[in-house]
Amino acid sequence: QVQLVESGGGWVQAGGSLRLSCEASGSIRGINAMGWYRQAAGKRREWLAEVRSGDITDYRDLVKGRFTISRDNAKNTTYLQMNTLKSEDTAVYSCYGDLISDYRDYAVRYWGQGTQVTVSS
Repeated sequence: QVQLVESGGGWVQAGGSLRLSCEASGSIRGINAMGWYRQAAGKRREWLAEVRSGDITDYRDLVKGRFTISRDNAKNTTYLQMNTLKSEDTAVYSCYGDLISDYRDYAVRYWGQGTQVTVSS
């Protein structure tokens, strides 16, 4: 069984920073990519950032320069460092992992449960 668990959400004042973590655990043989989405109340879910094998990163233009994604392969963990936060960054942030488990020869996307980030202006 594979599980993704996020941590690091919370409340912060505008202009502040938060770092989210997402750890994948279970019977994992490989990780193709890990990334983050968010969904604000009443809005559509939006993709934010991804880190792929070889530490190749990609970002939504909206967060470029403010958010940084990274990955610790030894810990099967991805991080999202969020700086200069704005009130419009308030949302539930969810991580995903395109993981190869012990039970399949191909990657399947798994999701974390989501963590709330609230930015107060």
